[in-house]
Amino acid sequence: MLLPFKNVRRSAVPAALAAGLVLAMAACGGGADNAGAATPDTLDPNADLSKQRLTVSNWDGYMPEDLPEKFKAAKGPAVTVTKHATNEEIMAKLTAGADSGIDVAFVSGQFAQALAEQGLVEPIHADLVPNLKNLYPEAGQLAYDQGNKFSVPYTWGTTGLCYRTDLTGYTPDSWEDLLSPKPQLAKKVTMMATERWLMLPAQKTLGFSANTTDAEQLEQVKQKLLTAKKSLLAYDDTTFGDRLKSGEAALVEAWDGWCPTDDPKIKFVVPKEGSDLWVDTMVILKTSKNKEAAHAFINYILDPDNHSWAAENILYKVPNAAAMAKVDAKLLETHPQLKFAPADLLKQEVPVDLGDAAPVYTRIATEVSAG
Repeated sequence: MLLPFKNVRRSAVPAALAAGLVLAMAACGGGADNAGAATPDTLDPNADLSKQRLTVSNWDGYMPEDLPEKFKAAKGPAVTVTKHATNEEIMAKLTAGADSGIDVAFVSGQFAQALAEQGLVEPIHADLVPNLKNLYPEAGQLAYDQGNKFSVPYTWGTTGLCYRTDLTGYTPDSWEDLLSPKPQLAKKVTMMATERWLMLPAQKTLGFSANTTDAEQLEQVKQKLLTAKKSLLAYDDTTFGDRLKSGEAALVEAWDGWCPTDDPKIKFVVPKEGSDLWVDTMVILKTSKNKEAAHAFINYILDPDNHSWAAENILYKVPNAAAMAKVDAKLLETHPQLKFAPADLLKQEVPVDLGDAAPVYTRIATEVSAG
């Protein structure tokens, strides 16, 4: 079970880097119309892939270590893998204004949208990725990229309540259980500090969108989070599972794949107010000189034998019907979150690029979690 990579993947980043990035993303304008999307290049479906070389940037532990070697043996191109710790880190590199030297990058959906709006990614040539047929139909209905025009989803999941059945004394089912915990749970609950997930429980409890840019609504979210802070044990994006196992915490905000339900005392639930549908994607950079090989790489990832690795080792669902069919039934029983139906996932809200509101989210998160 690979976990350490995500400890940095979705966690907070240095303020200077975050500030620079949100300003760059705000310039994209937000929304999901991808008005600045690039015109597709003309690619050769018969290109000699052995003459192309790929550089792929991904989170540590997010694909099999031997995948580059196997891809080269099967398709020809050599692959160099570089690692980024966070979305923010790779975005700073990709938006710096020069050729980053990266051909394929793994980024979360709203960041793929921001790149597309700046014309920095090559539209996906579906004819070069025949394994797109393995994706669930719902994978083409994601708000940041309807129809997978410029990105291909790799993993997806949701956020909810992860709790100890023997310590809560009841079955939590609402974000209010986290924001206004029962007396016996005071100082026994944790929330995340990363801005989109810090704000999510309050947004949903108040009936607001997880993508709201309304100033009055965001102020209400801030005040609710400041009130909730009084009952928190900690803001924790990394060790909440360990806190649950030790008994230090009884109820935590968690990504579904990170709730350690292999412990029979620990359960996961999506709150009744709803949650998010986060997606990590693969994009091809417009500056890539190896676009045919890049498409072949993504197609190779979507082979069920390769894509199922992510579900079985990272414990995140993959939006690939053929791959999920290969997941061991015993794993599905110990980690029932892996059985969430795509239609149920799609009922949750997909984060999109916030445009000009991105710095506001960063400011609120900083003010709430400080001190």
